[in-house]
Amino acid sequence: MTTPTAQIVDAAAYAQAVETVATAAAAYYADGASPLDDDTYDRLVRGIAAWEDDHPDEVLPDSPTGKVAGGAAVGDVPHTVVMLSLDNVFSPDEFTAWTASLSRRIGRDVTRFSVEPKLDGLAVAARYSRGRLRQLITRGDGTAGEDVSHAIGTIEGLPEQLAEPVTVEVRGEVLMTTAQFEYANEVRTAHGGQPFANPRGAAAGSLRARERAYTVSMTFFGYGLLPTARTETTLAAQLGELAHSDLMAQTAVYGVNTTATTSAPGITADTVEQVLARVREIAALRAQLPFGIDGVVIKADLAADQQAAGSGSRAPRWAIAYKLPAVEKITRLLQVEWNVGRTGIIAPRAVLEPVEIDGATITYATLHNPADITRRDLRLGDHVMVHRAGDVIPRIEAPVAHLRTGNEQPIAFPEMCPRCGADIDTTQQRWRCNNGRNCHLVAALSYAAGRDQLDIEGLGATRVVQLVDAGLVADLADLFTLTREQLLSLERMGETSTDNLLAALGAAKDQPLSRVLCALGVRGTGRSMSRRIARHFATMDNIRAADATLMQQVEGIGTEKAPSIVAELAELAPLIDKLAATGVNMTEPGATPPAPAETVADSAAANEEPVGGPLAGMTVVVTGAMTGPLENLSRNQMNELIEQAGGRSSSSVSKKTTLVVAGDGAGSKRAKAEDLGIRLATPDEFATLVADYVN
Repeated sequence: MTTPTAQIVDAAAYAQAVETVATAAAAYYADGASPLDDDTYDRLVRGIAAWEDDHPDEVLPDSPTGKVAGGAAVGDVPHTVVMLSLDNVFSPDEFTAWTASLSRRIGRDVTRFSVEPKLDGLAVAARYSRGRLRQLITRGDGTAGEDVSHAIGTIEGLPEQLAEPVTVEVRGEVLMTTAQFEYANEVRTAHGGQPFANPRGAAAGSLRARERAYTVSMTFFGYGLLPTARTETTLAAQLGELAHSDLMAQTAVYGVNTTATTSAPGITADTVEQVLARVREIAALRAQLPFGIDGVVIKADLAADQQAAGSGSRAPRWAIAYKLPAVEKITRLLQVEWNVGRTGIIAPRAVLEPVEIDGATITYATLHNPADITRRDLRLGDHVMVHRAGDVIPRIEAPVAHLRTGNEQPIAFPEMCPRCGADIDTTQQRWRCNNGRNCHLVAALSYAAGRDQLDIEGLGATRVVQLVDAGLVADLADLFTLTREQLLSLERMGETSTDNLLAALGAAKDQPLSRVLCALGVRGTGRSMSRRIARHFATMDNIRAADATLMQQVEGIGTEKAPSIVAELAELAPLIDKLAATGVNMTEPGATPPAPAETVADSAAANEEPVGGPLAGMTVVVTGAMTGPLENLSRNQMNELIEQAGGRSSSSVSKKTTLVVAGDGAGSKRAKAEDLGIRLATPDEFATLVADYVN
């Protein structure tokens, strides 16, 4: 990662940069509504610092350098001990240089480091008296902060009563998880307000809000524990001698939330290499975390090392923030495209002014559905906050409403299907063409023929287009009635390719029911859900006979999804009948249908009973590249193998995971399994375990 530094060429540009940063910091620390995203802010601040290093006699008094919160925050409640910011590094080389500087400062190598995710929220100090939370204070300018005690009781992870009657101060970060942020925006827009641009701004604004007609939840993660002037002498002395990692363990004992409860817990490391390895692990976990992080905080763990290093006016010298690439940027919404998917769903897509996020140039982002556009009050020309993490599809969080000029225009919703001109079903949040799958038949058939569905080799999108354009195929079942003569009539279709395709179509008829069900593309299901449904009911007739109550007995299908699956299967009845008439298999090998006399409760209990096989009762996660006997299996085929052997496949590692199959290149999932003490197996070991099912 390159160091993000804005280039400032003269005094005028420097003065403008100082003014821009001061304005942005003031807006952020007032209500969380900054006109700059984090990356732009960091670049400007570093550019200002670089210019001041070269022109020390021309530093402006409003410069943010050397000041907590850029000098913008205010407060009138003095802190027990100054509450500082952190300096930043952006690369392994910069971090290594910082550790060398720290070692020179304390006269020896750092004994041990603590490594924690840098939570993207608002720093606060929580003061407890005899175990009861009495006062909550923002960081402010570091020496004094704003009293926000009115928020006590609305912050998860910050108990109003500690597990022990101690007088202490807990410092930490208040943030909104992804779920809390979504709910906060629903509540805020329902009360006529503009949606929050991002979770950090939402937490900052909500923490300070005193007279809102609604309340939203936030979450606290502790990162510091210290005595106050009234702390009992013995305890104060003990806290002053504890390592940071021990302080965090004690904080958790008191009942306060820490990163130990997350999938990216704080750890200790003995070397620079171990620290950098943990930085990479946390970066890999970033997209999966239920809250935002913008880096990793590394501290000298031992109190003696911290005391020897001391602190500057803005930041401690014994701690640093290793900033990760920005995942949020502000850009402009230029257009909205309306695309039709393979099931007829009409999906809006945002066309953006190109912006670089985490090394990728983003020009499109998801907009979910028309109701979401309306709820967020998005308009063409809006400045919008765009979020992208790892391989996650970029999404628009919200308009940055305070940057509106008045020239923004409403987004026009389609009145008829943009693909075929048919009427649109607008009764659900996700609009759908009344022609359903027939609207985008090529996409539907290409999906059905894919490797993880019917696996029809030789039937790619180009061939599907030929078949549809020639009038030979009008639905999925028509594929299985194609004749040799019809195929030979197509351009560039010789005898060999014709015979191969007919053989592939014949083999596809014998695919298990789970793949047939997946090929149908029932909304609300996918590969994993199709397997669960097929294994639960065993035959297509049983699936079609199930009502919403029985459908809910399948793991992962709730009260909202069940009726829509039942309704869509009824809609697909003619196609299913037609497929069965061509000889397509409608049973799941090895599955036993539920007994007709079972009650709902009995059915649920039976569904939870582990089936036989070497993986019975086990939850298995596959990560990395498979080798040996498993080398040619896709991830979907691996999941099928797991379930055929009696296990349950999962895509994420948790405490409920029984086994992780870790192949070449396994990263964060393997690391998490090791942290949780979960059994690991190589591909060869796993192949031996399920040898009877591999073929």
